[in-house]
Amino acid sequence: MTATVKAHGLDGGLVTPDWAPLTLAELGAVLGKFPALGAPVGISFASPRPFSAAGLVATTNGRVFVKRHHHAVRDGGGLLEEHRFLAYLFNAGAPVPRVLVSESGEAVIEAGDWMYEVHEPATGVDVYEEAISWTPFRATGHARAAGQALGRLHRSAEGFAAPRRKVQPLVASFTIFAASDPTTAMERHLAARPALAKHVRVRACAAQALDLLAPFYAELRPFLPALEPLWTHNDLHASNLFFSSAGDDCRATAIIDFGLADRTNAVHDLAHAIERNIVEWLTLVENPSRPEAVAIHFDHLQALLEGYESARPLADEEAAALAPMTALCHAEFALAEADYFLGVLHAEESAAMAYDGWLVGHARWFLGPGRRLLDALRAWAESRVRTAR
Repeated sequence: MTATVKAHGLDGGLVTPDWAPLTLAELGAVLGKFPALGAPVGISFASPRPFSAAGLVATTNGRVFVKRHHHAVRDGGGLLEEHRFLAYLFNAGAPVPRVLVSESGEAVIEAGDWMYEVHEPATGVDVYEEAISWTPFRATGHARAAGQALGRLHRSAEGFAAPRRKVQPLVASFTIFAASDPTTAMERHLAARPALAKHVRVRACAAQALDLLAPFYAELRPFLPALEPLWTHNDLHASNLFFSSAGDDCRATAIIDFGLADRTNAVHDLAHAIERNIVEWLTLVENPSRPEAVAIHFDHLQALLEGYESARPLADEEAAALAPMTALCHAEFALAEADYFLGVLHAEESAAMAYDGWLVGHARWFLGPGRRLLDALRAWAESRVRTAR
């Protein structure tokens, strides 16, 4: 199986993974610390996600999900930040897989440069097992179920008071446009990440993005005091959900992959779910000269919002903040990916797709064809206010 494993590429294709796939030999050593789980006998599914190596492992006593990270991406402390959040959510009844603890009490198994975590398998059907980020839902009902799951997750996260995560690659934070002075906040953000701070093109693109996104920040700023801090998922793409079935009347049974989680706010997380699922960004990758060709799935947008508000109705200020937040939310994760590609993989071409193609390119799209999406969100927010009257 190892020879055939592929990972999702940045252009939507399948590529050779940056991280070698899991092997039964290494899994034997890891799962040996969890004797009750039994010995590994096969890898039934190798995840195509590009930032780590992971898979569903069959053992003599059942199945587990194992994930391996390089320490430059996630050290033990970074993983424990996620695990504490997951434990809080699990205890609050959220549909998240349980992180397993070894016989000696370890939730993170360290072996040389590698960090391993072991989870119970998610419940339900992995309808989007092979789906790549920025590809749309396959049914309106899936969008509604995703929105409802996100609203319930936010309810479950209330009261988790951990501070923001430490600086590390591949976290979707919200600090630059949460600040009273985004220019100064951007400078702090870059300075804390040496691979970005010393890179001339990154700094130029960051300055360009600040200019492009300034109108959206001006729209968002009056609502910032109303956005209560909350630990959030920040990557609720359809492929991070399991469903009760593939049918249009399904419900979400599990939410997975909290690697991007951080202390942001509910609107930031909902905006990410819109940006990840409603806009077909891969069209822009394939043909950057035709931004107007990027599809926007307005039917899925309506269903996602309806599902979310069925579980957690937004305050009027939150609803009004959603349009500008949708234009802004991608910025820090684009920089996080650039930091990963430059600082960990030393892959300049991939980094350029993040800091130029995504940070700047997506900002420019929202000022052009993307206005249709933002206008729809503004109209939706206003209609809520009119209905309430």
